Amino acid sequence: MDAIGCRRCVSFILRATVGGLLGEKAQIAAAKEICQAIWKLKKVVDAAMSDSNLETRISTTDVTASQHVLVCALQELGSLIHGLGTTAAPLLQDSSTGVLEAVISVILHPSISVRLTAAWCLRCIAVALPSYVSLLLDRCIDRLSALKSSPEAVTGYSFAVAALLGAVKHSPLGIPHGKGKVIMTVAEDLLCSASQNSRISLQRTQAGWLLIAALMTLGPAVVQHHLPRMLLLWKCIFPSSPKDLETEKTRGDSFTWQVTLEGRAGALCAIKSFVSHCAGLLTDEVVQRLLPPLPSAVDLLTQLSSIYKSYGNSLKTSSMVYRHKLYELLAVLPPKTYEGSFCAVLKELVADLTVPDSQIDASTFLLPPLCHENDLLLLGPSLQETDHRFIEEQLFLGNSIAGGSLEYDPYSIYEKVAKGDSVPKPLPPVLSVISAATRLFGVMFSHVAESHRLHVLEQLLNSIKQTKGSRQQIVQLNVVSAFSTSLKHLANCKGSLGPEEVRRSALTLVMGALESNNPLLRCAAAECLARLAQVVSDSAFTAGLAQVSFDKLKSARDVVSRTGHSLALGCLYRYLGGIGSTQHLNACVGILYTLSQDSTSPDVQAWALHSLSLIVDLAGPLYHVHVEPTLSLVLMLLLTVPPAYAEVHQSLGRCLNALITTLGPELQGSSTTVSALRTSCLLGCAVMQDNPDCLVQAQAISCLQQLHMFAPRHVNLSSLVSCLCEILLDNSVLVNLCSSYLLLRRAVVACLRQLVQREAAEVSEYAVALVKESREDFTPADVNIREIGLEGALLGLLDKELDERLCQDIKETMTHMLTSMAVEKLSFWLKLCKDVLAASADFNTVASVDTTQEEETAKVDDASVLTSDTDERFHPFSNPRWSTRVFAAECVCKIISQCENAGSAHFDITLAQERKQRDSRDDFLVLHLADLIRMAFMAATDHSDQLRLSGLQTLLIVVRKFAAVPEPEFPGHVILEQYQANVGAALRPAFASETPPDVTAKACQVCSAWIASGVVSDLNDLRRVHQLLVSSLVKVQAGKEAQSQQYNESTSTMEILAVLKAWAEVYIVAVEKQKNQSDAHNHCLKIANSAEESYRDVTSSASGLLDLVQADLGTLSKLWLAALQDFALLTLPSEYASQLPAEGGTFYTAETIENARPHYYNSWALILYATALWLTSTGFIAVDPDEGVINLSRPVTPTTMCQDSSTRPLVKSPEDVNTDRFHLILGISVEFLCSPRSDAAMENIIACLHALQALFDVPWPRSKIGGDQELGVELLNVLHRLILTRESPDIQLAALEVVRLIVFAAQEHVKEKRRSAEVDDGAAEKETLPEFGEGKDTGGLVPGKSLVFATLELCVCILVRQLPQLNPKLTCSPAVQSGKHLLLSEDGSRLVAAALVILSDVPAICSPEGSVSVLPTILYLIIGVLKETAVKLQDGQLPLTVAASLQALKGLLSSPMARAEKSRTAWTDLLRSALVTVLDCWDQVDGLLQELDEVSLLTAITVFVMSTSPEVTTVECLQKRCIEKFKITLDSKDPLVQYKCYQLLHSIFQHPNKTVSYPYIHSLAPSIVGKLQETEKAKPENAAELQVIQEGIKVVTALTATAEEEHRAHLVACLLPMLISFLLDENALVSATNSAKNLHEFALQNLMQIGPQYSSVFKKLMASSPTMKARLESAVKGNQESIKVKTAKHAQNPAKSSSIQLKTSFL
Repeated sequence: MDAIGCRRCVSFILRATVGGLLGEKAQIAAAKEICQAIWKLKKVVDAAMSDSNLETRISTTDVTASQHVLVCALQELGSLIHGLGTTAAPLLQDSSTGVLEAVISVILHPSISVRLTAAWCLRCIAVALPSYVSLLLDRCIDRLSALKSSPEAVTGYSFAVAALLGAVKHSPLGIPHGKGKVIMTVAEDLLCSASQNSRISLQRTQAGWLLIAALMTLGPAVVQHHLPRMLLLWKCIFPSSPKDLETEKTRGDSFTWQVTLEGRAGALCAIKSFVSHCAGLLTDEVVQRLLPPLPSAVDLLTQLSSIYKSYGNSLKTSSMVYRHKLYELLAVLPPKTYEGSFCAVLKELVADLTVPDSQIDASTFLLPPLCHENDLLLLGPSLQETDHRFIEEQLFLGNSIAGGSLEYDPYSIYEKVAKGDSVPKPLPPVLSVISAATRLFGVMFSHVAESHRLHVLEQLLNSIKQTKGSRQQIVQLNVVSAFSTSLKHLANCKGSLGPEEVRRSALTLVMGALESNNPLLRCAAAECLARLAQVVSDSAFTAGLAQVSFDKLKSARDVVSRTGHSLALGCLYRYLGGIGSTQHLNACVGILYTLSQDSTSPDVQAWALHSLSLIVDLAGPLYHVHVEPTLSLVLMLLLTVPPAYAEVHQSLGRCLNALITTLGPELQGSSTTVSALRTSCLLGCAVMQDNPDCLVQAQAISCLQQLHMFAPRHVNLSSLVSCLCEILLDNSVLVNLCSSYLLLRRAVVACLRQLVQREAAEVSEYAVALVKESREDFTPADVNIREIGLEGALLGLLDKELDERLCQDIKETMTHMLTSMAVEKLSFWLKLCKDVLAASADFNTVASVDTTQEEETAKVDDASVLTSDTDERFHPFSNPRWSTRVFAAECVCKIISQCENAGSAHFDITLAQERKQRDSRDDFLVLHLADLIRMAFMAATDHSDQLRLSGLQTLLIVVRKFAAVPEPEFPGHVILEQYQANVGAALRPAFASETPPDVTAKACQVCSAWIASGVVSDLNDLRRVHQLLVSSLVKVQAGKEAQSQQYNESTSTMEILAVLKAWAEVYIVAVEKQKNQSDAHNHCLKIANSAEESYRDVTSSASGLLDLVQADLGTLSKLWLAALQDFALLTLPSEYASQLPAEGGTFYTAETIENARPHYYNSWALILYATALWLTSTGFIAVDPDEGVINLSRPVTPTTMCQDSSTRPLVKSPEDVNTDRFHLILGISVEFLCSPRSDAAMENIIACLHALQALFDVPWPRSKIGGDQELGVELLNVLHRLILTRESPDIQLAALEVVRLIVFAAQEHVKEKRRSAEVDDGAAEKETLPEFGEGKDTGGLVPGKSLVFATLELCVCILVRQLPQLNPKLTCSPAVQSGKHLLLSEDGSRLVAAALVILSDVPAICSPEGSVSVLPTILYLIIGVLKETAVKLQDGQLPLTVAASLQALKGLLSSPMARAEKSRTAWTDLLRSALVTVLDCWDQVDGLLQELDEVSLLTAITVFVMSTSPEVTTVECLQKRCIEKFKITLDSKDPLVQYKCYQLLHSIFQHPNKTVSYPYIHSLAPSIVGKLQETEKAKPENAAELQVIQEGIKVVTALTATAEEEHRAHLVACLLPMLISFLLDENALVSATNSAKNLHEFALQNLMQIGPQYSSVFKKLMASSPTMKARLESAVKGNQESIKVKTAKHAQNPAKSSSIQLKTSFL
């Protein structure tokens, strides 16, 4: 026992110094020293063991002494490596130290403690370095098998294997699945061979069960394969009937019983482990197989005492262990399973609780978990978390117990460790039995019958009465613990306690404890009372409880009952939802006021005040009346109670805190009472701040924090911040950077965290100001805070701090500061992160890569160049821990995202440099790009895997955000291009063979982002990174068998899928680029004189990128398809599990299916899109070496395929292969889009829709979906639901594009059917042709089965969402104001336009009758959109929606259905109605005419006139109205409108059908000519008016051409004088305006054309009017001269014209 105590002390010293004060490099050195020590001790032991010489026998004392030294050394070594994580890799690879050899060699030490600690140390190594788990397991299993006959080896190596198995769940990469089988075999072998050799049968039995129990921690996926074997072993270890147990008793001796009990305890432990870790496998069937041995296990429990009597003391420990393990198992099993054994077990439990074997007071173990954490504060600092808890526990536990240690229960080696404890510390068996008994009692008591409960309680009460003295207290303690646990269970399962008698007994039990001398027991009893009130939940009963305490407190004078009952009052309503009765509240407050002023006993004061604080909390708003008196009481006591009574001050602090919370936001008020209350609160805080006790100071800080939350203006921030900083950074050299009191540090950081959420900048300024003002003789360490600010100081604190909660708070505080200040103090934050990352970087590596940028850095920022390590003063962070560096890397990513929200200048170097020149204080992220790259590089090439992942993530973000930033000095290049060497160097190590798969997977993501970003256009430069992906692909091709057996198989799935996803991304980008280029190319051809060279550049990079992928595309496409097939299998619902392939998929194994799932979910979407693109690029031509190339762009009839299938094994025809692939892609997409989880990434949905678009881009898949109407309808319904549930315009547009393609496919299908029918029935009569298309010959559409109906639903959904006024139901409601036009957003317009395009295609997939039934809807929607969105825009542009609706209208009106015999009349009627609707648009809006765009409506009328058959528009009334509209518009004052009007009339006048065009010509031509004649006098002022005149002349010219002979001369005679009047003489030409000049030239050209055409009229006119003739001649002359001048110029410069010729010649 003393040894355990001493070992704890030594361990604490080592942890506090080596673990807490040293940096990583120093820790590695320390670990080497510890290793040397272990080797030395090992030699001592070896010498002692080998030397049987009597003289040297003395050294056995050395062995026992050395065992304790070894335990401490191994524990510290384990903890060190655990803390170092993967940064410890070089230490383990260093063969001169031989860490692993040292630890493994000690596994054979004669002392069991050393063997266990060595196993624990291996576990720490395995958790820190996941790559070693498999290696160590193999090594230990081999040694275990080889040394089966040595007892030390069997226990030592089995401990090691168990410990390593416990480490697996902490390692994200796991171990190969096959290891489970090996371990199970070894365990079975040990159990079966245990009886062969009595010398080691005990060890083998224990080892066998230990391995099985540890194996269970690997979880259901592994265990389910070994379950039958384990259940068989479990069944065999217990006797099958009570008779067998009797025979056993008669036969055995003490040794065989020891072995039997050890074995059975092990089996119980294994089953408990199974139930805890594999709950998923506990089906009813398995539970039934677990049950049979239980009754006999319980039988043995009842017999233990008699066996123990027969065979003496040697069985004491093993019988206790058996008891403990059985209790533990029963506590985790469902109580129903062992209902039959309830009585027997309860009897044993009662006996264990009431007749304890030991006289040890176990209260310190049993009670703290049963007390409420707030109440534990009363019991002084010993129960609270401190940095020294590990060691202070010893004092608290008293002399008789040394605390836990591993050797008490080897089975704890594989369990999860309790938080904060490094090594598991199971209690001695005596105590662990009691604690297991109390837990089990809690479970069982809540399940036994109510009648039985009374009996049990009475028995317990009697046993307390019958014992005396110290024994009595121990029994009472055990009983209360057990009962309290049972109340907790009852409360959780909402059970009731039972009748009145049971309540009475329970009350007696609790009240007895409430007056116990042990304060811990009083605390537990008060909590128990609160639970009792909760379970009974009867207000009368609760009031009775309160009355009992009131009466006691009035009469009692002793400290014990006063403290107990006052706490009881505070706790009573804790679980009843608060205090509701003012009467009860007044009574409590009165009594507690009195008690809290009892200055004779500080204890009573402390407990009463604590209770008062609970009551303030529970009473809530009811307490308002008491706030003032309570506050003045608290203040008075704060000032009068001596500071030495710290516990009273702590309780006062809690009261003050509760009062502040009760007042809440009222504290902001300005009335005198409120400000008096506020002043009192602040005064109270100030008094507590001056208290010497740390916990009181912590209370003061949390009170100020509350005050700041409710009344921020009234808390003096600068003094609060300076107080916080003084505590945090007090004597930073002497005491580990801050106050040594953990709770105070926690309070300070929690307060800071809240302050910086609101006022980060102020807090930061005050902190720096504090240091500047302070005295000059500051220690050198504090010089830093001036440079690194509070942020830097917090980072430093984070690096030193070990407490998890505190570290989390510091990180949150830093994050809040970063969010609010990083953009303003950009250089400062980046320098801070860089210092942390660079402080540990290996300087040689950094320098070697950055040579390319040395000049660059010198130019950007001299200070940012890494300072050398020797200059300590500038290096605020010396050797920070890896976790701090990871945090710094995460901060860099957060800074980038903050800058992204802050504005575009951060990502635009030209803008950033301009603004920096204007104001040098401005700072932009893009100017620090070199630093960002360098930080990402340092992190990505570190030893720590965590840091490598963060570094790669940072690099990925930098590449994505800066890829498009151009380099101003080199046009055509981007700024990132200069860093390609760094990116390559950062990625290369991640592809080395020893790199863990998760790092490689992340690096693949960065590779694909880098290649796809287009930063590097030169293929030779790209090849470096491309080569890395190629090497990975080679690894993937080797398949899952070739993967390394180091980690779980699912990690290779992760890596393979990451590689395939990366390739998919590159391929998608390459294809998209090429597509954009071919579009651009066509565009350039149209524009004609694009510079060819630049074009060639661009194409080469895109096609080059495609070439890079093309080389591996054959392999890739196979792998992609395989991955998709796997994914399809994995998405099947669980009921199809039996259909999955037994050996797993291509890239996952059947056993690791659950672990593989997330990796597939992560990468399927891009792979799907890439596969669809590949299939469309081949046009679904199956390329197979056997069958050659078969083009499947037209469906193949089944008769031609596979006719000789009888002779050879069935080879799938290319048609079948393609059909399978088509259904694979379609199936995956529909399955996903049907119900995308709410967290499904946007990218996945869009990739999936793009894949469908690509799929339907080629004829063959379209023919599949066109021919299968059900499939089309289903797909449309899925897309409809997607549009309803996802608001993103990108998703909706992509979905509409798929809809368009589906409708297009259906159109093609109908056309094909009509064509083939015409071909087949060429001879038959046309009438008998069957009707193709929907609606057949009735015109009916069936919702749910009709493609047309589904399409219409979807389009209506889109249109009504964007334009609610289209919904007739809504137009009447007040929500939609009719007549007010909405301007849609750009996205909205695009969506509406896309929906209209689809609508106009719909009639083509209907039969004539079908088209008649959908036409009204379609017309209503198209004209509705036109009406709602036809608004004038500033520049005379047509809104997108209007253009789309006119386009759709044109498409619809020219539909062949309008002319088909069966539908013609119906169409004509409907189209006339539609035209009326358009005409009515004018009349509806009287007051709002200015809004409506007449041009759009006129265009619509023109579309009707031009596109429909004459019978629609030539009805007189309609024609009249149309002409009327044109007339009105012609008189418009707006030249733009006039111009458009002329254009439209121009087209109508040229209509081939005279019945259509003549009425318009007759009505409107005269007024046009009249208008033009007017302009002879008023010349055009501006370009717009000029355009109108030109257009008018074009109309008249056209009219002249179409006119009949007899009218033509008359028209020409009108036209010529007009044209000549526009001509100017030479003098006028010089001074004329631009428009007049242009008009002159235009008129001249027209005259030149018209003259020769109508020469007779022309000559006549000229003869009749000499002035005209003169005017014309001078103009012609002037024109010829100007032409001469131009040609002369050309002759001087012939080269230029030829080069132009060259460039335009490729038109």
